[in-house]
Parts: sequence; structure tokens; C-alpha cells
Amino acid sequence: MRLIYGLICLFILSLASLAKGQNGIVVFQSDFGLKDGAVSAMKGVALGVSSTLKLEDLTHEIPAYNIWEAAYRLHQTVPYYPKGTVFVSVCDPGVGTERRSVVMLTKSGHYIVTPDNGTLTLLAEHIGIAEIRQIDEAINRLKNSGASYTFHGRDVYAYTAARLAAKVITFQQVGSKLPNQVVKLAYQKVTYKEGIVQGNIPVLDVQYGNVWSNIPRALINQLSVRPGESVRVQIFHGETSLYDKTVRMVNTFGEAPVGDDVAYINSLLNFSIAINQGNFSEKYKVFSGPDWRIVVSGN
Repeated sequence: MRLIYGLICLFILSLASLAKGQNGIVVFQSDFGLKDGAVSAMKGVALGVSSTLKLEDLTHEIPAYNIWEAAYRLHQTVPYYPKGTVFVSVCDPGVGTERRSVVMLTKSGHYIVTPDNGTLTLLAEHIGIAEIRQIDEAINRLKNSGASYTFHGRDVYAYTAARLAAKVITFQQVGSKLPNQVVKLAYQKVTYKEGIVQGNIPVLDVQYGNVWSNIPRALINQLSVRPGESVRVQIFHGETSLYDKTVRMVNTFGEAPVGDDVAYINSLLNFSIAINQGNFSEKYKVFSGPDWRIVVSGN
């Protein structure tokens, strides 16, 4: 009898744990822009599932078809949301093809609803995969949307995310469990050897044209460069060199004259380079993506 009572208690606790898994927040990201009603349609579908959901936007200005940038914006933003938040990321040039539609539960307790087309690359590497499930469209698809093949963001992803966030379904009811593997995009990983650090330019600080890298502050510290001292910065697109200069490390832009190139640690605590009150990207034709490489060494 005591054993049965214990099993019942465990069952109730497991149900309570599942109920706490989602928090009613859905965050949307896409390459749709805001010129038409696509984003609003996704939100309408979500509110049709539950009008109590809290809907937020990450960005809808991902450059068209740029899966890499979608991956980075998730990596940049997901950790700052509460555990249990459900993200919808739709940058899906292969919509309607055989690419998988999935929900990934990260080790940090966040849910990502997206096509498995490389969007999950950085989250999988830096936060980790707890579990992945393939969306069962026989259950988790907007009613009467089966004839539509080109708007899975509305018909599959927003609908599934809303059902998950509103606790209409559990994570297990999303669909069948998959191996903890995702499609990954290749890029320059961070390396350190003999006083030289190499990394990738994953994204720009788009408002200002500053160039962000994936090189963490800890590796820059190994170069023993203090604020006010200089580092050599080289930037390559593939094998083409586009920049090779010695620049001064600063803590704040106010430490340098207007128009000077400066190196600094950005808000994600990664190495970055900019022009004080200027646009580094435009001036030097430096952009971002998996095929961009940055090299930093002591002067």
C-alpha cells in the first residue's frame, strides 16, 4: 500500500513538473519583415489557441534566407528569457521540402520551434540539447491549413508553439523523439595558438556598423593587452584579406577621438571592432556570416 501511495505521489509530481515546463511566453523571430501581415497572422494563430499568452518579438528583420543570422540572434537572446519560454524561429528557404520541423528543448529549459535547417547550430553547441521532437502535423497543425505548403510559420510553428506554451499539449505530445542531433552550419571556431586568436564574425551591430566576433574576453586577456594598448586586427572573407591594422583597445568609445578605429569588448563580452561615431562595416566593406574570419594578436 505504501508503495502504491509513493508511486501515485511520484506521478502527481511528474505532472506538476510538466505543468511548470512552459510559462505562457512565446517569442517570434523571422525574416518576414513587417511590411505585410505575415507576423500578425502568426500571432493571431497563437492567440486563437489561447488569448492569455504573452507574445513577444525577437526580430523580424533577419535578412531574407539568412539562416546563419537567425541562428546567431537566437544564441544572442534566448539565455535572457525565463526558463520555459517558447521561441518560434522562421527563416525557412526550404519551406515545404523534406527538412524536418522540430521543437528542441535546450539544457537551459527553453523550447525552440523551427525548421531543422541550421538555425539550431549555435544553441546546440553553446547551451546544449536536452531533447528534440519532430512536430507531428497530423495533430499539431492549424485546422484546414493542409492545402498550404508555403507558410509553415503560421500553420505549423506558431500553432505548435502556442499549444505548447499554453499547456494544451506537453512536450511529449509535440511528436516523436529524435536523436539529439541537428543540422549544423560550418563556421570558424575560436582558436588560440602562440599569441594569436582566430574567430568568426557572426553578426554586425547593425544599427552602428560595428563588427562583433565570437572571441571571448578571456582569450583577449591571454594576449595581455590592457585598455589603452594596441592589438593587431586582421579580417578575412574566405581567403581574401580586407583589413589589417593596429588599433587601440578601449573600455568606452569616449576614450578615443571621433573617427578612430577602436577595439572593445561588447555587451556579450566578446571582442569587437568599430569606428567611434562611424560605420566600420560600410567603410571597410566588412560583413558577417560563417565565411568571415577575424584574427587578433598582440602588437
